[in-house]
Amino acid sequence: MAAAKMTQSQFIKELAAAVDVPTKTAKALVTAYGDLAVKETKKNGMCVLPGVGRLVRVDRKARMGRNPATGEAIKIAAKKVVKFRVAKAVKDAIVPPKVKK
Repeated sequence: MAAAKMTQSQFIKELAAAVDVPTKTAKALVTAYGDLAVKETKKNGMCVLPGVGRLVRVDRKARMGRNPATGEAIKIAAKKVVKFRVAKAVKDAIVPPKVKK
């Protein structure tokens, strides 16, 4: 059975213990970090989260799609989406690259 996922309060407690600050301060830091990432992504279309990855706003073009239930062609409008690109160091730490033989 898989281990239980870490909750937000558990994450904040771990962070507070790691940097030796009160839990309230750690929660304020996490909130400010998230708010700053949203503000920068809105303003510049990208926000780099050092050591973790980057948030990127992507403009999708309008396109034709298909309703899977009826097979009918439908028009999908253009829209903006946010994607997260994981840093290579983080990706390699979580899923090590395959060794070539």
